[in-house]
Amino acid sequence: MISLVDLIFPRRCPVCDRPVKPAGALICAACKKELEYVREPACLKCGKALADGAQEYCFDCAHKKHEYDRGVSLYRYGSIKSCVYRFKYGGRREYAAFLGEELAQHLGRRILAWKPDALVPVPLHAKRMKKRGYNQAELLARQLGARLGVPVLTDWLYRTKNTVPQKLLDGRERQNNLKRAFKIGRNDVKLNTIVIIDDIYTTGSTMDEIAYTCRENGVGKIYFAALSIGSGMG
Repeated sequence: MISLVDLIFPRRCPVCDRPVKPAGALICAACKKELEYVREPACLKCGKALADGAQEYCFDCAHKKHEYDRGVSLYRYGSIKSCVYRFKYGGRREYAAFLGEELAQHLGRRILAWKPDALVPVPLHAKRMKKRGYNQAELLARQLGARLGVPVLTDWLYRTKNTVPQKLLDGRERQNNLKRAFKIGRNDVKLNTIVIIDDIYTTGSTMDEIAYTCRENGVGKIYFAALSIGSGMG
């Protein structure tokens, strides 16, 4: 049954950004077919799709030691790029309901197999949070946590540096940009296993810096689940 709210303020489709058809759904039936999921074969470290089933690791992970243990991603970034941009910068918080449901449906079993103590969204710096009004990673984490029954910690980790957007930098600049950018904000919460939640995984610099900080503070197992992932170099 369609709610009165949906009739007056129709939900926007995450793909086309027009009112969802049929009304009351979370995404247009036709638009859902445009989404490209990350399929096997995939990198055993970051979860990036591989062109060759004989490979175990993508080019990035074969040539770089990551600080985290393992990660998974839901969509190929190219198919969800516009959605991520509007969700992140265009105030489309409503997308979180569909995206969180998708994360739980497709990645939930793997996340639960890691037996996480908590989901930890990648934090925004206070200035950026004030300007944007919300953290898209936190919205995803809350939706996912509610569906999986896993606690979400939004004040355990915080960002100490208002860094330049990673998309504007190359690999080495990304690493330097994030140096000591995160800090644990609550020493009263001890965690053994966490899953970091973010909207995009590219080179892994953000995940690595967070994982480094977490390991320094006694976290034993660090995984990540991202909404989307780039193609990298195979």
